Amino acid sequence: MPSRPDPTEIESVLLGGEARYTREEAIRRSGAPGDFSKRVWRALGFATRGEDEIAFSDGDVEALRITSELMKNGVLDEDAAIRLARAMGQTMARLAEWQTSILSTLSHSPDKSTDEEPHGPLVGLAQDLMPGIESLLMHIWRRQLAASVARRIAFVRSSDDAAPTYFPLAVGFADLVSFTTLSRELDEVELAEVVEGFESTATDIVASGGGRVVKTLGDEILYVANTAKQAAEIALQLADGVKTHVEVPDVRVGLAHGPVLALLGDVFGTTVNRSSRLTSFARPGTILIDEASADLLRDDSSLQVVAVRARHAHGLGQLQPYALRRSFEPAGPAA
Repeated sequence: MPSRPDPTEIESVLLGGEARYTREEAIRRSGAPGDFSKRVWRALGFATRGEDEIAFSDGDVEALRITSELMKNGVLDEDAAIRLARAMGQTMARLAEWQTSILSTLSHSPDKSTDEEPHGPLVGLAQDLMPGIESLLMHIWRRQLAASVARRIAFVRSSDDAAPTYFPLAVGFADLVSFTTLSRELDEVELAEVVEGFESTATDIVASGGGRVVKTLGDEILYVANTAKQAAEIALQLADGVKTHVEVPDVRVGLAHGPVLALLGDVFGTTVNRSSRLTSFARPGTILIDEASADLLRDDSSLQVVAVRARHAHGLGQLQPYALRRSFEPAGPAA
């Protein structure tokens, strides 16, 4: 039977060098303050290592040195450095898990002998792909950063009340109507295919419509757009596009417009809560929007905006929803 891959060897291959230093040795070589280095390591999401454990590579030392230099040069203060480390750590942890899942399916062969180690090809596959993925990752990050900075500048300039982390946005929620039922009826593999199909279809629609996916929660997606018109078009395409996949149940969408607090790569506030609550009120395959969105969209001749029954929403008071349809769609119940 082939030997199983050694985790230490895997780390050495993927990190470009073996672990050579204890924590104190790594801190000393980096020139970074001790307490700060420990905080950065935790913020990145890595497990605390024993004082005498050889667990740090030259790459770890260089990362600590760079972070420390940014502080010494006045580019970042300690709080900002820790926040950036936490943002990168959480994002990269999820990305790494996602990529490992994809690579695992590529490295798994259905006709493999049961005596063969199932994860053996995974390390070699990851190593072969690393140079290209590293270049691609850097390019994507730069493109996303440029787009994000441009959006923030535009938001701040658009309103006297806007601030770098507080500005108006259109917020949309879309969820799969029958997900709980599907969870009972499908096995794990089939359910995973439904979720992946929904997420891939939804993220493609959001991106092509000029929006941005904030997060996905399996049976639900939260997206934002700069304008109510963009968000409405995305919502209409979600209601139409996801419906065409017979293995995926209908979606329902809630849309709200107003100020949001943008922090930690997420959005918060009453506008987000209103969008979520409208989603829960909507019938399968329909879209409900709030009054602010309705005011911005009702003069658009390509759309129908029709008031439906007002609802009480806990924590938000009385909400007046509006059904959103294309002008040529027949009217039907929305809530």
